[in-house]
Amino acid sequence: MSQNIGAGKISIIIPAINEAGNIKEAIATTQGSINIEVIVVDSGSSDHTVAIAQSLNVKVISSSPGRAVQMNAGAVAASGDILLFLHADTRLPTGFDDMIRTALQQPGTVAGAFNLRIDASLLSLRWVEWGVKMRSHFYQIPYGDQAIFVTKEVFEQIGSFPQLPIMEDFEFIRRLKRLGRIVIIPTPVVTSARRWLQKGVFKTTLLNQIVIIAYLLGVSPERIRSWYRQEKFK
Repeated sequence: MSQNIGAGKISIIIPAINEAGNIKEAIATTQGSINIEVIVVDSGSSDHTVAIAQSLNVKVISSSPGRAVQMNAGAVAASGDILLFLHADTRLPTGFDDMIRTALQQPGTVAGAFNLRIDASLLSLRWVEWGVKMRSHFYQIPYGDQAIFVTKEVFEQIGSFPQLPIMEDFEFIRRLKRLGRIVIIPTPVVTSARRWLQKGVFKTTLLNQIVIIAYLLGVSPERIRSWYRQEKFK
């Protein structure tokens, strides 16, 4: 691993499509940090996502649709030693940059993520957060909404995000685990509750588990994506 990681530049890559309501706040939580760059990767927004991002003086690039495609495009454009993949509806904690650099200096650590807090007061969402915490800490399997970070060196070593229509973060983490430890920073990122509120907390959680089991059983990501979009659950 690079010797300069303790002072390394962090490239924050934000895949986005029609995130005008979230992108400003996501970018705002990156400000005040030392030695960073922000790259918004837009995949054809029809709202003001691009204009908002450009007005905040961050790099904006375009890519084909698909989160894996967007994140890989951002990684290619990145000049940092560390890559941080941030969902547009997720907000970083103060001091995230120091936390990341410290985490990646731990022996045997190849990547990391944060604990998760969901931005709504429902008690059921506290159980979801607890479940995420248990999965992340005991199995070292964080998901994309936990702001995954990795050195660019390791990212290139494993060959970037797999070009899957869904589960790209799950497969990416599985590959990283073969190389070393994935650290979970106790301080949480805060993510929007919108997907839990749209479908309902129980249904969303159940669907997530079905998706993982199906993927591990070899069901094609294309079929899983159609399930996830509720083509089979209406």
